[in-house]
Amino acid sequence: MLEIVVVLCSCSDSEAARRIANALVDERLAACVSILPGVESVYRWQEKIESASEALLLIKTTSEGFPALREKILELHSYDTPEIIALPVVAGFEKYLRWMVEQVSSRDR
Repeated sequence: MLEIVVVLCSCSDSEAARRIANALVDERLAACVSILPGVESVYRWQEKIESASEALLLIKTTSEGFPALREKILELHSYDTPEIIALPVVAGFEKYLRWMVEQVSSRDR
């Protein structure tokens, strides 16, 4: 089975997050994208401490599909340096994982 990853990506608001999520699922780059609105991020940017209310995407995909997913996010995202972090899934419910791989893999059919 392909290695499964969850990708984290913060967006400026829920509308931007929804636009990216829809594109990723529509193009079968992701099996599922969960949108967590109202995330408060604190970070250093250009030597200043900043904070922003954002929406966080939890994107479920495969490691094989990650490069194309990353490129699509970069194409659609409004930030100069968007958060795009892939975390490996070490275990999960097999039926869900198989479904997920089928959704992403079927883009080649």
